[in-house]
Amino acid sequence: MAIEWAGSPPELLLRLDRGATGTLRGQLEAGLREAICTGRLKAGERLPSSRELARQLGVSRGLVQECYGQLTAEGYLCARTGSATRVAPVRVHTEPGAGTAPAPPAVPPVRGLRVDFAAGVPDLASFPRGDWSWAQREAARTMPAAGFGYGDPRGSEVFRDVLAGYLRRVRAAVAEPENIVACAGFAQGLNLVLGVLARRGVRRVAFEDPGYGDGATMAAADRAGVEAVPVPVDGGGLDVAALAASGARAVVVTPAHQWPTGVVLAPDRRRALADWACERNAVIVEDDYDAEFRYDREPVGALQGLAPGRVVALGTVSKSLAPALRLGWILCPPSLAGAVAESKRLDDRGSPVLDQLALAALIESGRYGRHLRHMRAVYAGRRAALVEALARHAPDVPLTGLDAGFHAVAHLPPGADERQIVGAARRRFVGLYGMSTYRASGAAEPPALVLGFGDLTATAIRDGVAEVADLLGAH
Repeated sequence: MAIEWAGSPPELLLRLDRGATGTLRGQLEAGLREAICTGRLKAGERLPSSRELARQLGVSRGLVQECYGQLTAEGYLCARTGSATRVAPVRVHTEPGAGTAPAPPAVPPVRGLRVDFAAGVPDLASFPRGDWSWAQREAARTMPAAGFGYGDPRGSEVFRDVLAGYLRRVRAAVAEPENIVACAGFAQGLNLVLGVLARRGVRRVAFEDPGYGDGATMAAADRAGVEAVPVPVDGGGLDVAALAASGARAVVVTPAHQWPTGVVLAPDRRRALADWACERNAVIVEDDYDAEFRYDREPVGALQGLAPGRVVALGTVSKSLAPALRLGWILCPPSLAGAVAESKRLDDRGSPVLDQLALAALIESGRYGRHLRHMRAVYAGRRAALVEALARHAPDVPLTGLDAGFHAVAHLPPGADERQIVGAARRRFVGLYGMSTYRASGAAEPPALVLGFGDLTATAIRDGVAEVADLLGAH
């Protein structure tokens, strides 16, 4: 990454011993040689000007100029008129056994996947760099000096106020700023919530099955010291009767677009789930992870709006903007808000405020909504490419879960060996992912694939499907 030099001289730690027998120039030359040969100064690094280094070391400028000239002649430094003195590309030769371990043999590069249908990855190339840069500048320009302190562990008041309005308008949530806690994404939010619930006596937490395949939710339960129990999901979403029989007093759900099956929690199940929470004095943790991206149906409001006193709603910008931002929020019932905020304070004192203000600026300016509308069109085009490619190359493989988000489920023919198909595709440098990795039991029956298309172009989707069509049961 090219960085424009701001004009301040770089600092360089060198020590001169005025009580030693050698000359100061000799010590300086030896110190610079050692720094270059040991790698402390890398090729291309800018050295202080002769005037600045002389000031730092308390020696004459002429002495530093003579030193730089000598090391330039020896090939350690390079300088051009009108440019800074820099470390030259130096290949250091050492004798075997001289204290430098021989370099390990080169490892041949591993060929990567040509097409990777990894789910849960948004289009990283479409991150709105210009809008985000504008929003960060705006946040830095307008934030008062007091805002640069530690502040409220719940997050910026401006951010929470703007976000509450957004959640009320767009997700039909019951949201007030004092009940929102900013966090570093879903994983931290879940860790904080489960920790609070465990301290309040919850010992068993239910999770959807199939559900999260990366182990993050299981790890969060283990960290909180609670038992994680799987509850089955069918075409209507979470089986609430099975949840009631599980003995759990909390459940983590993805009602708007179940991960990974893609089904929507049916209206009667939504009501039944809210009733379960009220009757059992239980808590629902709602992961509203990609509700912004919908295609063939009307938007489904957040479950939190149905039972705000029983639902903790977790949201992030990992799917709408990019995972690298590590920015999310916890919309808490009033009875839990204070405890979650205190847990956040003890965990890390609070999330970065400038990023919160940048997101608030995006939302208020309309840039966030504009980006979401653009990405809906992008993902809709990629979804269409996946449907068309499978219809052409593997017409006997139906797709489900396509109403929202940017992944779908391909149902393989009965008897197909899901793991063998995944392995064979990998040997063709196409990444496929089996539903078995999302099931609590790890069972590969019925065989299915979870196909992500968020970070793939339409051309890559078509090429990838054509490459593995014969493995999927094409005729």
